[in-house]
Amino acid sequence: MKTISVNTGHPYQIHIGRGLLECIPKLLSPVCGARRPKLAVITDDRVDSLAFPDGRQPAQTLLTAFEKAGYSVCKFVFPNGEASKTLDTVRQAYAFFSEHEITRTDMVVAFGGGVVGDLAGFAAASWLRGVEFIQIPTTLLAMVDSSVGGKTGVDIPQGKNLVGAFWQPSLVVCDTDMLSLLPAETFADGMAEVIKYGAIFDRELFEQLERGGQALAGPGALEGIIARCVDLKRQVVEDDERDKGRRQLLNFGHTFGHAIEKQSDFTITHGHGVAIGMAMMARACERAGLAPAQTAARIEACCRAHGLPAETDIPLETLCKHAMGDKKRAGSDITLIILRSIGQAALYPAATGRLLAFMEGSSK
Repeated sequence: MKTISVNTGHPYQIHIGRGLLECIPKLLSPVCGARRPKLAVITDDRVDSLAFPDGRQPAQTLLTAFEKAGYSVCKFVFPNGEASKTLDTVRQAYAFFSEHEITRTDMVVAFGGGVVGDLAGFAAASWLRGVEFIQIPTTLLAMVDSSVGGKTGVDIPQGKNLVGAFWQPSLVVCDTDMLSLLPAETFADGMAEVIKYGAIFDRELFEQLERGGQALAGPGALEGIIARCVDLKRQVVEDDERDKGRRQLLNFGHTFGHAIEKQSDFTITHGHGVAIGMAMMARACERAGLAPAQTAARIEACCRAHGLPAETDIPLETLCKHAMGDKKRAGSDITLIILRSIGQAALYPAATGRLLAFMEGSSK
């Protein structure tokens, strides 16, 4: 097991390893001490029904482990998918909290992928003006990205993640055995975020990923990659917890990735949208002379090597119009995340009126 400490205003630990579900009560002990808060587990119907080949059900394993350790547990299950990441589902969670008398001394447990973590975290941040929560991510994407750093939120008709809060977890536990239960497309979603870390911060990691599936082979290889990504994000979050500066670099590929998700009615998943967004931005950077030749080709090839797309049929004008409503917009400017080279990114303020011109040539 690898352990990474995050020293934000609300410090916490991230544990990464195999077979950790049954160990979570022990890992929670330093947080709770002798007290036994009521635990409100939030998950979706897909994660709730998962089973390992030997018949063990992760959700039941987790609940049983908590109950054996003396915790009182209740479970809220909502339909799987981005379409559930709404204020309506949050209101249902509030009703559940009220019914089960969740107080400020109790805890919310997010058990699932990015949608579960975002929604459960926001519900925890806003219920009674904030109750503690822990993250138990079950997807690669959530392990390397959304479970770390305290960003929570939901979607509204105007866009993705436009309503939310910064609310750091009290504990994060990544049981990598859960990754064996992922469909290939969902695993690829997570690899998009892994590729992003290499592209913006870590040339050696990117070069490792360029080997495709071989990068994940060998004992502990995937666990090591997850730990590397988490540690890279830890460094950024500690430096810029509230997303005012350097942390925005983590949004490489996301401005257009979110637009692609939204315009496809979420038939294009988050990681696939981010992969396309990264390739688009790399092509635009090359065209503008901001990145050396072959940068875009390497991004595209790395994405494809891990089962990810690098282009979209959605018109560029449509995507740019959607990007105008992105969270990174400030007045008449939008902050783009550009590549200087593989392993080096920068913030690039651009006038929204020049966005389309800058991105011309980024589509294929």
